[in-house]
Amino acid sequence: MEKRETFVQAVSKELVGEFLQFVQLDKDTSDPFSLNELLDELSRKQKEELWQRLKNLLTEMLLESPVDGWQIVEVQDEDNMETEQSPKMKKNIEIIHAITSVILASISVINENENYEALLECAVILNGILYALPESERKLRSSIQALCVRWWEKGLPAKEDMGKTAFVMLLRRSLETKAGADVCRLWRVHQALYCFDYHSEESTEIKDMLLECFINVSYIRKEEGRRFLSSLFNWNINFIKMIHGTIKNQLQGLQKSLMVHIAEIYFRAWKKASGKILETIENDCIQDLMFHGIHLPRRSPVHSKVREVLSYFQHQKNVRQGVEEMLYRLYKPILWRGLKARNSEVRSNAALLFVEAFPVRDPNFHAMEMDSEIQKQFEELYSLLEDPYPMVRSTGILGVCKITSKYWEMMPPTILIDLLKKVTGELAFDTSSADVRCSVFKCLPIILDNKLSHPLLEQLLPALRYSLHDNSEKVRVAFVDMLLKIKAVRAAKFWKICPMEHILVRLETESRPVSRRLVSLIFNSFLPVNQPEEVWCERCVTLIQMNPAAARRFYQYAHEHTACTNIAKLIHVIRHCLNTCIRRALRELQEDQEEREKENTSVLDKTLSVSDVGSMAGLLEIIVILWKSIHRSLENNKEAKVYTVDKFASALPEYLKVFKDDRCKIPLFMLMSFLPASAVPPFSCGVISTLRSQEEGAADKSYYTLLDCLCSWGRVGHVLELIEDWLPGEQPQAKVCNKRKVQIQDTCPVKPRLALVYMEYLLTHPKNRECLLSAPQRKLSQLLKALEVSKADLESLLRSPGGKPPNFSESAALQAFSLHCRLSVHLEHKLCSEGKVRLSVLEDTGFWLESKVLALIQDQEEEHLKLHRAVCQQIIQTYLTVCKDVVMVGLGDAKFQIQLLQRSLTIMQTVKGFFYVSLLLGILKEVTGSSLIQKRDSDEEVTVLFDTVQKVFQKMLECMARSFKKQPEEGLRLLYSVQTPLHEFITTVQTWHEHSPVHRGVLSTLIAAPVVEISHQLQKVSDVEELTPPECLPDLPPFSRCLIGIVMKSLNVVRSFLSELKACVTSGDIEGIVCLTAVLHIILVINKGKHRSSKVKEAAATVHRKLKTFMEITLEEDSLERFLYESSMRTLGAFLNS
Repeated sequence: MEKRETFVQAVSKELVGEFLQFVQLDKDTSDPFSLNELLDELSRKQKEELWQRLKNLLTEMLLESPVDGWQIVEVQDEDNMETEQSPKMKKNIEIIHAITSVILASISVINENENYEALLECAVILNGILYALPESERKLRSSIQALCVRWWEKGLPAKEDMGKTAFVMLLRRSLETKAGADVCRLWRVHQALYCFDYHSEESTEIKDMLLECFINVSYIRKEEGRRFLSSLFNWNINFIKMIHGTIKNQLQGLQKSLMVHIAEIYFRAWKKASGKILETIENDCIQDLMFHGIHLPRRSPVHSKVREVLSYFQHQKNVRQGVEEMLYRLYKPILWRGLKARNSEVRSNAALLFVEAFPVRDPNFHAMEMDSEIQKQFEELYSLLEDPYPMVRSTGILGVCKITSKYWEMMPPTILIDLLKKVTGELAFDTSSADVRCSVFKCLPIILDNKLSHPLLEQLLPALRYSLHDNSEKVRVAFVDMLLKIKAVRAAKFWKICPMEHILVRLETESRPVSRRLVSLIFNSFLPVNQPEEVWCERCVTLIQMNPAAARRFYQYAHEHTACTNIAKLIHVIRHCLNTCIRRALRELQEDQEEREKENTSVLDKTLSVSDVGSMAGLLEIIVILWKSIHRSLENNKEAKVYTVDKFASALPEYLKVFKDDRCKIPLFMLMSFLPASAVPPFSCGVISTLRSQEEGAADKSYYTLLDCLCSWGRVGHVLELIEDWLPGEQPQAKVCNKRKVQIQDTCPVKPRLALVYMEYLLTHPKNRECLLSAPQRKLSQLLKALEVSKADLESLLRSPGGKPPNFSESAALQAFSLHCRLSVHLEHKLCSEGKVRLSVLEDTGFWLESKVLALIQDQEEEHLKLHRAVCQQIIQTYLTVCKDVVMVGLGDAKFQIQLLQRSLTIMQTVKGFFYVSLLLGILKEVTGSSLIQKRDSDEEVTVLFDTVQKVFQKMLECMARSFKKQPEEGLRLLYSVQTPLHEFITTVQTWHEHSPVHRGVLSTLIAAPVVEISHQLQKVSDVEELTPPECLPDLPPFSRCLIGIVMKSLNVVRSFLSELKACVTSGDIEGIVCLTAVLHIILVINKGKHRSSKVKEAAATVHRKLKTFMEITLEEDSLERFLYESSMRTLGAFLNS
């Protein structure tokens, strides 16, 4: 009793210290004092006295520290200007905070028969000072905010003002913190929004903040947030339109996964609305989304999101009353019109929505009306399947499959069968569109989910078997996916729909995406892991005998569908099978026929024998393929690897004796390469002798695998010695040998062609190349020097018309030269330090080409050059190819690239013919593409490099134009052959160097060539009356047609080309009526292309202004220029006004 009285009396200015102490004790969790319990125990008279004292104390504090001075003191504190008022104000704010805490606790103990007028006044005062509080007083702000929320929830007098304050504070706080807890608090007071007048000024800021909530992910993801957002639709009809506009503007930036939440917000708002608000939501929001779902372009990033929102409504029609009727009513004015639209993309979009919403009906229809409406929609389905636009037909197929799967039992059998026959009998063989055929096989699995469809589909699908051989890969992929679905749902036996022979034929030659699916389809048929291992081998033999190539492909992907242990077991099962065949063959030589008949024989005994070379070779090949597929797993499992190596080390010598056929040799040698040399000593010691005994020109292909063996055993040095012995060069000095060693004089002749073949194989295959480059530097240098002899041979070949090179034949010299160039790059890359490759040998080769080969071409007579033109071309092509590859992989620095381009200019000036054009375009592309990756030494170097690029490109187009002028047919063939590399070069320049000097220079050259050709054609016209502007690309001259056609392939290139064209006309680089008319012809053709640009009219307007400066030509007599001027002005006038 004394404590309660003491607390009440402490609420005064004189005893304010005790009052603060009471409040502090309440906050201390370790102290048993509870303010809530104390207030609950107070009598009515004590409560009223307490509230009056709180009011008086609050009034005194505010009189001592007026609100107007709070912000001033806050600023002074920030500036470290301490005043006398500052501590006093802080003390008073502390007292106000304590008063707020007591008032907040008092709300829960208010009774209706009590006089809480003083408490109300306190709450109103605190609500009024909230906005004047300094930013530093966050705790007091939070307490007053909590007071307003509790006051609103309690429904006490003046709750409107308190609720508005709480609403605004919580709304602002939730947008700042983006915390889910603040969103939940705001939802508790969401009804306070309706206390605001929508049209008042104070609501302006509220509207902006509320609209910001619709783009705040915290609101969209939180359940209470979505409830809050949907409640905002009920504030005002005009605000609904603002909400919808905000959501539409933000759809592009929102994740697609949030669309279901956006749809839920709309749906909740629609469900709770009535009257005018309901009408506005339906007409201005939902129907607007329907309209955009139909009319937005399919490539728009918003289109798929709008469809997601509409799909939510369509899924609700089965679980929510009234949704189906609403969808029917809103779709009716736009959906059927969209399905009949002239624009094919609009029809396709409408078809998608129609399929999603089917059946679109009013549940209040009578039976006859309902039947009539459904029949009408079935007719629409037929129309979609017969639409001339492939995308609409594909959508129709999707619709048929979805609808028949869902409503199989409800649909009339005649319509059902007719629709499926239309899909499987006609559209599956639609020759006009691979997308339509693909859609058939992508959508049929939807029907397979309905088990009732299986009997009918089992009859219809076998007619589609030849789709496995479709010329479109995506159709074949979709067809095999359908077979996998059939197998999974057990709708039918997949081999009855598509025979195994067809599957194996496709597997033999198929691409990886289809092959992997085919292997998955037939895996259990040929590798049934749940059956005994003997069955695995039987199926393997069966597959080899059915189709050996398909068997190899099958086991290539088998490891992706089962454990590595099963693959290892299969390897040993096949090995055991081969061992059994060999033992049986040996036994048959010793036993009589009668004794053999008494033995128990298995299936393999009857079908397999050593004499069946195809099966034996096939099994050996399968072992190799399987071993390669689990090579890494074996490396990690030492025990399994040792076991496998031991078993094959003991078996392979016997295999070599028995399997003599060439088909068996290669897989046997490959198996040898998997084993260490010490495991097969007799074989490993004889490999070099076998390679040495090969004949030039008729070498056995098995030498490839022998080279693989030596590389895998780390004996590449023996191959290098053999190659060095056979290549021409200085005779090696006699080796000082150990006296204990026996020397055998090898009398085998040298075989330089065979040495080059071995060298080519080693350098071409990555693993063997690594082994080759790991050899000692001295040996590799000797090899490079031996190959360099080819330069002298080629030089002597060019000098003497009928002479014979001293070392190599002509073809061998060319091959040796190619190997020399390539090996030199690899060696210098291997020896490079700090990432910088010198390429000195390749640079020396380039100098030799320039000083010797090109010089000889300049000095020799034409008759002599004809004899060795092919050799010259091959030398230049080899050098340019290697240099192109060097630049492509980033090894050539700026200096090397500049030298290469300058050398290319010399080649174009010296050599007749244009065999090098494609290669030079490739070099230009790689130089411009790699220029951003490599670090340049100086800006001057970059400038020189790009100037040289422009010169080479300009010179190349000039040579091509001259070629076309002299020999039109050869020029035309040249143009067609260089279209792809020319397009790649222009695209690279456009992508990496837009607005740079090299970009402008290349475009200027592209402009100049067609302008000159078209101008020349215009000047040659004899009858000006026959001259008409071009209507399409084929109307241009051939050279211009090629160049402009390449430009028109890319929208970005078209824009840059037109900008440069406009600049050339404006600057006067292109002048004269004839040239301006040529420019106009180019503009007209570009405008007819698929990549139209707004810059077309800008360029045309520039030409129009330039032509006006030649107006005086109309005063002269009739001439070609006057006719071109008048014709161009008429064409431009019509074009610019269109």
